Amino acid sequence: MGSSFDESGMAVKRDSPVPPPLPATTLMTRKPPSGRRICCVSATTTEIWDSLFDDAYRADVSIHTTHDIIYAHSSILGLASPVFRSMFKRKGKSKKQVKQFTVPIRGVPTEAVRVFIRFLYSSCYEEEQMEEHVLSLLVLSHSFVVPRLKRECVNQLEHKFLNIDNVVDVFQLALLCDAPRLSIICHRLIIKNLKAVSLSDGWKAMKESHPVLEKELLATVAVEANMQKEKEKKMKERKVYLELYEAMEALVHICRDGCRTIGPHDKDLNKHQDPCNYEACKGLESLVRHFAGCKLRVPGGCVHCKRMWQLLELHARLCVDSNVCRVPLCKYGSTSNHPKMFCCNCTIETLNAHEIVFSAKGLSFQQTLS
Repeated sequence: MGSSFDESGMAVKRDSPVPPPLPATTLMTRKPPSGRRICCVSATTTEIWDSLFDDAYRADVSIHTTHDIIYAHSSILGLASPVFRSMFKRKGKSKKQVKQFTVPIRGVPTEAVRVFIRFLYSSCYEEEQMEEHVLSLLVLSHSFVVPRLKRECVNQLEHKFLNIDNVVDVFQLALLCDAPRLSIICHRLIIKNLKAVSLSDGWKAMKESHPVLEKELLATVAVEANMQKEKEKKMKERKVYLELYEAMEALVHICRDGCRTIGPHDKDLNKHQDPCNYEACKGLESLVRHFAGCKLRVPGGCVHCKRMWQLLELHARLCVDSNVCRVPLCKYGSTSNHPKMFCCNCTIETLNAHEIVFSAKGLSFQQTLS
C-alpha cells in the first residue's frame, strides 16, 4: 500500500496532473506607433489614475515648481517614491496637525515635474514629452528614487536621444545619477568623435565648470589612442606570423607532395591539376625558381635568395622530425650546426656548393614549363 511498485516488481506509471494554465499577463509594455503614449499597465487602469491626477480629487499635496503648483496625493506619491514617503512621515510626526503637504521642486521645468508626477500615478508618458524633458526626468527619477522611470530614461537616451550635441551633458548627468552603463556609452561616443564633441556647447560649459573632468577625458583619450596603436601593432605581428606559417606549410607541401610544376624529383607533376589550396604556394613557387637559377653576383647577395635561405633556416629550426623531412637543409637544424648553409650572401657559387644537399633531400628545382 502506498508503494510505487506492484507485485511483479515493475514500477507503476502514474499519470501526473495537467498543470493549470499560466495567468494572463496584465502588466506589459505596449509599443504603439510613434507619437502615442507609452504605457506599462492596462488602458482601463491608466484612465483611472490619469483622471485621479488631472482632477486632483481630495489631493493633499501641493508641489511648488518654478512657475506653477501641481496637486497630488500623498498616499500615491509615498508608495511610488521612498523619498516622498520619508518627507510625509517626517511632517506627519510634527505637533501641528498637517492637512496639506507642501513640496518644493525647483530647478527643472514645470512640465517635466508634471510628467514625472503623472508617471508616478499611471506609469505612462507621452513620447514627445520624454524627448523634450528626458534629462530632467533622469534627474528627478534619481533624486526621488523611482527605478522604473530611471531605467526608461536611460534606455531612451541610449537608443534614441543621445547625439554629439548633448553627449557631454548626458555624460555628466550619468556620473551624478549613478548610471554606469550610460556613462560608458557616452564616454565611448566622446572618444570616437572627440573633434566634433569638443566644438559643442556642452564641452565648452564643462570646460568652465568642470575642468578636472575635461582633463580626465583628454587623458583617457590619450590612453585609448595608445591602446589602439598597441592593438594595431599586435594585429600586424599576427598577420606576419600567419604569413610565415602559411609559407612554411606551403614549403613542406612543395617539397613533400609537389605543386603542379615544381616538387620532388621522384614524383610525377601535373601542371593541369586543380589550383593549390595553399595561398602562399604560388609566390613560394616563384621564389624557389628564382633561388634555383639566380645568377646575381654582387656584394651582399640577392634579396630574394636571402628570403629563401631565411625560410629554409626557420623551417630547420622548427621541424620536429628532420630525419624524414624532405625540405632541403632541414637535417642541419640551425646555423649553429652548419653555419655556412644559411649564409646571407647568397650567390650562384653558394647555391652550386649546396647542390649535393638538395639532391640528397630529394627535391628538384628544375623547371618543367612546356
